[in-house]
Amino acid sequence: MKVELDKTVNQSTQIAFMVIEVMAEIGQPVGLSDLARRLGVSKVRAFRFLRTLLSLGYVLQDPETEKYRLSYKLYHLGQALADSTDILREARPVMVELRDATGFTVSFSQMEPGGMRILDMVRSEQPVVIVTRPGALLDFHASAQGKIALAFGGAQLGEAPLRQWTAETLTDPVGIAVEVGAARKRGWAEAPNQTLAGVAAVSAPVFDMTAGFVATLTISAPTNTIGSPPDPAYVEALSAAARKISKNLGNTDQAT
Repeated sequence: MKVELDKTVNQSTQIAFMVIEVMAEIGQPVGLSDLARRLGVSKVRAFRFLRTLLSLGYVLQDPETEKYRLSYKLYHLGQALADSTDILREARPVMVELRDATGFTVSFSQMEPGGMRILDMVRSEQPVVIVTRPGALLDFHASAQGKIALAFGGAQLGEAPLRQWTAETLTDPVGIAVEVGAARKRGWAEAPNQTLAGVAAVSAPVFDMTAGFVATLTISAPTNTIGSPPDPAYVEALSAAARKISKNLGNTDQAT
């Protein structure tokens, strides 16, 4: 059956995804001729897309039969998306509660090799709102989220020079190690004026049922509002919310 392409969007991208969808529907190794016939394209065109997917690791080829099959890379991507969706479903109501309790913007982030990715955010309803948009990647050394990842998630700074975001950004590995050690001991980290002058963030770790670090919960606001060190009442509200999300994820190791 010849595939129908939407001419208003990139057709090569469409065909690449159609190759994946058809192979998933077949559910077993498939030869080039059969796949091209299913797609309604020439063997040369189907081969070109298969080679691209092979190079990216989404497709494997049996050297003996020369047939193609999908790799587990797609499965892992889907699993990661499902896991993130489940976590956010548990985190979102608690984030709203924390925003209402403190009046601050609340964000939820997960660790990537290059930093902390903001997945979700509940914005403050105050006249002055300070936010970093979902999707932003924060440096480990210059963010409260990153210091928690260094303390609990096994994150590494790497060997590249650390960016000096503001005059107060810590770039000395020794100084950063001191802050990370303190975060590990007390269970929270702060980053006043370190990514953006005048803005402070305080983060706490979120753990799953295996006691593994999975995310950070963070409050952010003007530094003179949160305080540095932060007001203990805000720290306790944040820590309690992080423990609540951890409990919702099945973690029973933390006191409530």
